[in-house]
Amino acid sequence: MRLPYEEFDLSGIRTYPLASRRSKSNAADFAKPYAPGSGMRAWVESLPRILAGTDFRAVVEAIVRARTNGRAVLWGLGAHVIKTGLAPVLIDLMERGFVSGLAVNGAAIIHDFELALSGSTSEDVEQSLGTGQFGMADETGRQLNAAINEGVGRGLGLGQAVAEWLAAAAPRHAELSLVAAASRLGLPVTVHVGIGTDIIHMHPAASGAALGEGSLRDFRYLVSSVARLERGVFLNCGSAVILPEVFLKAVALARNAGVSLDGLTTVNLDFIRHYRPHANVVSRPVAGIGQGYSLVGHHELTIPLLAAALVEW
Repeated sequence: MRLPYEEFDLSGIRTYPLASRRSKSNAADFAKPYAPGSGMRAWVESLPRILAGTDFRAVVEAIVRARTNGRAVLWGLGAHVIKTGLAPVLIDLMERGFVSGLAVNGAAIIHDFELALSGSTSEDVEQSLGTGQFGMADETGRQLNAAINEGVGRGLGLGQAVAEWLAAAAPRHAELSLVAAASRLGLPVTVHVGIGTDIIHMHPAASGAALGEGSLRDFRYLVSSVARLERGVFLNCGSAVILPEVFLKAVALARNAGVSLDGLTTVNLDFIRHYRPHANVVSRPVAGIGQGYSLVGHHELTIPLLAAALVEW
């Protein structure tokens, strides 16, 4: 069939009154100008009740509701959250009861450990890689591996091992450590590693047996925490692969054991939207039983905003 140049006849098209249409954007849901001095809660209420504005408010309400009702709020943290200076904000939330436990990846425990020892972390990879110095800080490799090896050898999980070491050593900047704060507050910390992904694995003190055994033990601790998330909240902040995968398997084990996760709220916070966190945190675990949310933005903005809203709610 050869198609001709022929204008379509519009004389018979049908229209309808605008007022009869259901629209997704309505004036009643629009943002309101912020009134100076009205406070953080008023700022949240001023957000448009559209898309992320609605989601942000729902996340705040879910966390506050879980805390009020004695339900768990479990935070998963990637390293970026720690090295962008958010530990003081998160420690404050821990002290206020908005955190029931922490699950972190291997890089996060390294940044936390370095902050506790020196008050600084996050080396310049481009500068140090070419000179062969990348990842070669002595104290990080020697002392953190020693803490892991000794603690796991006593039957502890990887997170417990580091927490106990920090509690005993009382390093100069321990007030900046999420792990030290968790130990002080009696909150569990689990660490989930991929062998070869972290700088401490480059050091001779690294023990594959201790890393593997400790991280597997922490995975089983995490499953127990996830199994207590009925009407609770899980937040994944800044981990694109490891924590979403670990969380999904923990959910699978809990469900396999017949544990109810009804009413679970999941949240992913990152500055871009990745497939794996969306599938394994926001979508699959809550299908038919709860609600998942994705808040996209820089952690150094979104987490302090979320924390301020929680404190003022």
